[in-house]
Amino acid sequence: MQLRFTSMRGTGNRILIVDERGQDREPPAAARIRALGNDPNRIGFDQLMWVRAPLHPASAASYRVFNADGSEVEQCGNGARCVAWILGRREGLGPELRLESPAGTVEARLCGDNHNRVAVNMGAPEFEPARIPFVAGGESERYRLELARETVEVSVLSMGNPHCVIDVDSVETAEVARIGAAVETHERFPERVNVGFMAIEHRREIALRVHERGVGETLACGTGACAAVVAGRRRDLLDDEVAVKLPGGQLMVSWGGAGGPVWLSGDVEVSGEGTIDV
Repeated sequence: MQLRFTSMRGTGNRILIVDERGQDREPPAAARIRALGNDPNRIGFDQLMWVRAPLHPASAASYRVFNADGSEVEQCGNGARCVAWILGRREGLGPELRLESPAGTVEARLCGDNHNRVAVNMGAPEFEPARIPFVAGGESERYRLELARETVEVSVLSMGNPHCVIDVDSVETAEVARIGAAVETHERFPERVNVGFMAIEHRREIALRVHERGVGETLACGTGACAAVVAGRRRDLLDDEVAVKLPGGQLMVSWGGAGGPVWLSGDVEVSGEGTIDV
């Protein structure tokens, strides 16, 4: 099977987009996705966005999301922004469009002078443990998580996919690899979890590093940025619009509060195109 792909950068995230709207073929097996995702010589990606025809005529397209380890996940904020750019800018369907994702409908807007900045409505955050999913006796703003060498206090929520946010004094000294891996596979997260390490610099700016489930640390994570801002804002530590500084660049996250949607915006760029035989 020959696949045409577009490689993009969503504020540091390596996104591979395969547009299957004309054929709607099934994606490759997990082992093949894993091989492609970790190929250091050709493609390599953090997330594969498998774009298909929409189920509803009001939508531009639907998509599925696969991590570099071949696992299918519910959502990818920066991947959604890249898909929106491809459809809105290149296909001429923008500047406002709707996408269908496993986590629900995503509203997207192309912004900026050259429409190279994309904002997406990621929906309202979910805090109910069973819906994240997270094993807990009831909902709380903070939980204590027992690890092998320490106990960490965490915020837990879903942005269409599960997130755990840990406060740190500095992202530079945070033990992202060790603690991130331990939390990702903790028994209280039955579907594993993305782990964010957040340092609040002031009410309108944070620094963040993210260990993504099935990937490891990445240069950026859109839903991780949303989760961090929601966690901080829920505790009245942040304003309703926050700049999130990640190793791969800056994202903006806006959240009006309980029950409201979270908006994520940032730049995207194309880094390559080609065809591969899978």
